[in-house]
Amino acid sequence: MIPLREIFDNDLFSEQDIRSQIEEYEIHELIDQWDTLNPDEKFTIFKYLDHTEKTDFLLELPVPDQEQLFQVFNGKQIDQLLGDLQPDDLVDIIQTVSEDVKKLLWEKLSDEAKRETLYLMRFDEDDAAGIMNPRYMAVSDRINVGQAMAFIRKNAADVESIYNIYVIDKKQVLVGVCSLKELLSANDAELVRSIMEDEFISVREDTDQEDVAKILETYDLVSLPVVDAGNVLLGIITFDDVIDVIREEQTEDVYKMGAMGGGSNRYLDTTVWGLVKKRIPWLIILLILGTISTNVVAHYDLVFRNALLATTFLMVFMPVITQTGGNSGSQSSTLMIRGLATGEIHFRDFWTVIFKELKVGLIIGLITGLVIFGRSILFPPNIAITHSIIVGIALGCVVVFSTLIGALAPLLIHRLGFDPTVMSGPLMSTVIDVCGLTIYFEIAWHMFKLISG
Repeated sequence: MIPLREIFDNDLFSEQDIRSQIEEYEIHELIDQWDTLNPDEKFTIFKYLDHTEKTDFLLELPVPDQEQLFQVFNGKQIDQLLGDLQPDDLVDIIQTVSEDVKKLLWEKLSDEAKRETLYLMRFDEDDAAGIMNPRYMAVSDRINVGQAMAFIRKNAADVESIYNIYVIDKKQVLVGVCSLKELLSANDAELVRSIMEDEFISVREDTDQEDVAKILETYDLVSLPVVDAGNVLLGIITFDDVIDVIREEQTEDVYKMGAMGGGSNRYLDTTVWGLVKKRIPWLIILLILGTISTNVVAHYDLVFRNALLATTFLMVFMPVITQTGGNSGSQSSTLMIRGLATGEIHFRDFWTVIFKELKVGLIIGLITGLVIFGRSILFPPNIAITHSIIVGIALGCVVVFSTLIGALAPLLIHRLGFDPTVMSGPLMSTVIDVCGLTIYFEIAWHMFKLISG
């Protein structure tokens, strides 16, 4: 397949040749090379896309490119594109584009689309109602299967999904659900209420979107109904609606684990100042916290000097202690955060987790302590056996402590209702550095006193 850049740079290609080459590409392949093109070339590609592909392609583009395309479309093209968008996707675009583009789009919306958009924009974008589609297939519980099938055939084109058919009463309260397969298999004279499942899974309108994603994944659902406090059906969320949610939440978690704030915008779409603002707050906090370790080192340096003890070897092995402690703590916290995110681990497992990590920490501490003991004797700086014992025991204790803290902190933070990802990565390493150095020097001090009698 010829790269897009070469297609547009080839002077021998006619317009039909370019169109034929573009038609061979899948949407994700076009997106991968999108940044190599100029605005005119981007518009050409979009123009040659199949009608059914345009909305999917548009939704995959970063916001600046969406705005750019809308600004060069004529009125008819915008009308057609907006008419093909599902309400929840339309709201996503309206909420992210600039004010000028938002005004342009709003003027092109039909009255029905405006009503749907305003209705969805009432809800928090991070809640279930904020990502739901108000166009769903629902039938009355008072009709029979034949009437239901006639209704579905007539309205199927207006909804996003007809795999699940929702059953409502005269007050729009959700009372059951049945699959299209069940309707097709039933006798036309049977009442819908006789074949529907009256035990079903739904979510409230204010359910967090991350919880919605977990429910869809846990129960392997194609769609999920959204209801209000009175169980009135408001809309549905399909699995493809939460793919972006999952990606966004995972991106934010990765940023937090790297001690960065901000949203989940693409790197290339973020300005230099935006990247600075994303990184600098936590760096300053970690810098200030990190200076506490200098106070610890200065304090124990004075203690050992006043006792006339030769402790140069302690300073030599200090980076190894902090690095190994930080790594073991980060490993433990990563396991806990992942377990909490997937629902595998809950706070009720607290003592099980702590005892398990204690055993793991003791084994790892013993192994790493023996490794550093052997290394310090056999390789430069070839310190004395007694000094090697001190370093080995201290490292083992630091590893045990770091492993427990790495498991304990995310569980407690999550229990308090905060995001445990902020306790991992650099923050965890900084906290463990300070505590680990204190443990290191305290053990060395007491062992020196023990050895000297």
